[in-house]
Amino acid sequence: MEKRIQLSTPTMHGEEITFVQEAFDKNWIAPLGFNCDNFEFEMSDYLCRGIGSRYHSLALSSGTAALHLAVKLAGVKRGDKVFCSDMTFAATVNPISYEGAEQVFIDSEEETWNMDPAALERAFEKYPDVKVVMLAHLYGTPAKMDEIIEICDRHGAILIEDAAEALSATYKGRQCGTFGKLNAISFNGNKIITTSGGGMLITEDEKDRAHAFKLATQAREPAPWYQHEEIGYNYRMSNVVAGIGRGQLLHLEEHRELKTKIYEVYKEGLAGLPMTMNPYLDCSKPNFWLSCMLIDDDCAVDPMTVMEHLAKKNIEARPIWKPMHMQPVFKNCDFISANDHPVNEKIFTKGLCLPSDIKMTAEEQEYVIEAIKECF
Repeated sequence: MEKRIQLSTPTMHGEEITFVQEAFDKNWIAPLGFNCDNFEFEMSDYLCRGIGSRYHSLALSSGTAALHLAVKLAGVKRGDKVFCSDMTFAATVNPISYEGAEQVFIDSEEETWNMDPAALERAFEKYPDVKVVMLAHLYGTPAKMDEIIEICDRHGAILIEDAAEALSATYKGRQCGTFGKLNAISFNGNKIITTSGGGMLITEDEKDRAHAFKLATQAREPAPWYQHEEIGYNYRMSNVVAGIGRGQLLHLEEHRELKTKIYEVYKEGLAGLPMTMNPYLDCSKPNFWLSCMLIDDDCAVDPMTVMEHLAKKNIEARPIWKPMHMQPVFKNCDFISANDHPVNEKIFTKGLCLPSDIKMTAEEQEYVIEAIKECF
């Protein structure tokens, strides 16, 4: 195929440019502004539908910035340990290092590929004084939130929810990004909606939102001169970028439905092969940001062989996130599993992310499916 079939790329619609043009027409292109304000309000409104609470949003330069502010607001200090998802992108856990703290990586369970409650409980047995848990929903699939929250509450730990990949996904009808005391979402170019770059901090505590706003604008005090009493950052989203986000948000549900259809077509088209699709709980509704395959243990086919075969056919696939405990930069951090053979290592060794771009046509997806079948 001449056209490259890509993993996940931005999909623009038209409303985005209307909001951006308004920012240009009003000469309001710097950080802050009406697009930022409205994007925050509209996102809060979307996340809070049906839950009877009002969450406060803060538009930022990246999802990583949101996670960094969450770590600071949670009170993480130098020398502290933080329990965190092991199977995730490094952006989830890097902010812990920014504050001089240390990651303790928690293995996944097989039903969602997310943080294993049994492993988390074991981690608290080993480190009973830990007060922060940072959980990421992998590839848009909600974790076992009831069990995770119960464990955190019982141990008096703050939950930070990294919903960077899970915007629009729900667990028992509740939106991901509203389960933690502090929550983060991402609008990176490959996410379900994008602002080209950017992210958002979500919190139910209005004081946390206000403090985060201050930190994100260089921690300037409310004085007539430039007064600073703590270290701040340049983390705010620009009014132009927020305009893109407002236009994208109008199509979030449409994007989720298209992602869901892609997953279902893969599941049906690949049925009968010695593999399974990334799993999820019946009580959850993933956004299926990325559809993934997991090759059976007793199958000799290697995911990298499949990826290389797809590449020859102009199809982009990617390995599953390499677990953080296997990364050289975190070689000295502890890793805790509830299994003799870590679940994350199996998923990494046998898994592969498949093209999940919502602009992929039915014919193109069938081409991908047939190419995968050739490998078996």
